[in-house]
Amino acid sequence: MWSERNMNGVPVDLSFKHLNSLSDAWTEEPSSSLRPLKRNSKKKYLSCSLRLNNNNITDLHDLHTTVSHFLAEPSQLAWLDLAFNNISHIDKVLCQLLELRVLYLHGNGLFILSEVDRLGVLPHLHTITLHGNMIETNKAYRNRVISALPQLKTMDFSAVTRQDRVMAKIWSQSYRRSRETLQ
Repeated sequence: MWSERNMNGVPVDLSFKHLNSLSDAWTEEPSSSLRPLKRNSKKKYLSCSLRLNNNNITDLHDLHTTVSHFLAEPSQLAWLDLAFNNISHIDKVLCQLLELRVLYLHGNGLFILSEVDRLGVLPHLHTITLHGNMIETNKAYRNRVISALPQLKTMDFSAVTRQDRVMAKIWSQSYRRSRETLQ
């Protein structure tokens, strides 16, 4: 098992690689940083962080294979950066990342706010970024996200406050009542 401190380890960095799909990453070498990436005997990286930001990725159907390709412990992925791609849907494959704590999805093409609800199954998710997507223009945006992900501590690089939680709860109750009235 990975400990919380491993989240601070060196991420496998595949950002700015001009990737059009996740499978394009499989032939890439991660960018180097000041701290070297460590590998196991099978040449897999000893990291629980993966950066795939600033590419042209449109879908996530190969995410599990990509994570398994690079990480020694793929089930322990805790930090995933998919910011600034061309992702238009919150794929259900993200819901299989049960150790995920940080998810960056800002600057994509997400346009269905209700898809955020899918991420509610991630028990440890405490940080998410979704700004810079079309869903941000929905007036219920912040309330809906906080309602769907009550364990959040940070959203869009901003702390989730007690007031945010109160407003999200009021919104959620109002939203549920209005839906029941329509049925």
